[in-house]
Amino acid sequence: MIKKILGILGLLVFVYVATWIFSDLLTGRDTFMDPYTQKNLLRRTAMFGIISIGVAFVIITGGIDLSIGSVICLIGVGFPWLLTSFDWPVWLALPTVLIVGILIGGWHGFLVTKVRLQPFVVTLCGLLIYRGLTRGITADQKQGFGTGKYDGLKWLASGEVMGMPVPFWILLIVTVAAVIFLNRTVYGRYLLAVGNNEEAAKLSGINTDRVVICAYVICSFLAGLGGVLFVLDQGSAQPTSMGNFYELYAIAAAVLGGCSLRGGQGTIIGVVIGAAVMQVLRGSIIYIDWISPNIEFAFIGVVILAGVTADEMVRRVAARRRLER
Repeated sequence: MIKKILGILGLLVFVYVATWIFSDLLTGRDTFMDPYTQKNLLRRTAMFGIISIGVAFVIITGGIDLSIGSVICLIGVGFPWLLTSFDWPVWLALPTVLIVGILIGGWHGFLVTKVRLQPFVVTLCGLLIYRGLTRGITADQKQGFGTGKYDGLKWLASGEVMGMPVPFWILLIVTVAAVIFLNRTVYGRYLLAVGNNEEAAKLSGINTDRVVICAYVICSFLAGLGGVLFVLDQGSAQPTSMGNFYELYAIAAAVLGGCSLRGGQGTIIGVVIGAAVMQVLRGSIIYIDWISPNIEFAFIGVVILAGVTADEMVRRVAARRRLER
C-alpha cells in the first residue's frame, strides 16, 4: 500500500507542476497559482475527498455506490428547503438531513445483504429515485439560503481557520477517523476480510451482512455531509443539476487511491490524494487554454479505465508470482 500511496502522490505532483507550467509559466499569467484559485482548489478537494472516502468503504467490501450524486442532491437541496420553506431551525434541519443520509445507506445495505440484490442495481435505482424525489418535492425550483439570516452558516464551507478553508479541517477529521476505523478497529479488518472473500469471512464467524450495511451507511452519511457543504459553498442548489456525476469523481478518486473494484484493498490516504488528483486535473482543463473544457468527463473516463487496467495488471503479476513460488 505504501508503494501505491507514493505512486499516486507522484502523479499528483506531476499533474500539479504540469498545470502550473502550461497555465502560468508559459503564458506569463498568474491564474492557477493565484491564492484564491489555490484555496478554492483545496476547498473542492476537501469536499470531494469526503465523499470519496465514503465510497471507498463500499468499494473495499466489493460493492459500488452509483447514487452518491443523487444523495448529495437530495441532502443539498433538502437542507435549504427545510430552512426556508418550512422555517425549521438549523439545529433541527441539519441533523435531520444527515439522518436521512444514514437511513439511505441502511436501506441500500439491507437490499444488498437481505434481499440479495446487486449493489449496481440498488444504487442505480437510488440514483434515479433520489433525484426524482428531490425534483418532485421542490417542483424543480432552485433552493437557497437568501441573504442575511444564514450567512453565518455558510462559514462552514467558505470560511477559514488558520488560513485554511474550513472544509479542509472537516476532511482532516473525517480522514483521521476513517484511518483509525479501517486500520485500528475490528470492524475495519472485517471490511477488508469481506472484500477479499465474503464466504470465508462468514465461515470464520464474521457477521458479513452487518459489515456491508455499515459500509453503505458510512458512504451515504458522508455523501450527505458533502451535500451540506456543497450547497453552503454554492449558496443555492438546483434539483436538476446538483451533484450531477459527482459519483464518478468519487469512484475515480477511490480507484486512483488504491481501492480495488474487486474489494479487499484500499487506503484512506490514497483516496484523499486521488481526490486531489481529480481536482487538479479539472483545474488543468479550466486553466490550460489549449485543453477544451468539453472533455472533462472524457478525462474522468480515462482515469477510471487506467486505474482498473492497472489493478488488473497488478493482480495478474501477483498471481503469476504466487504460481512460480
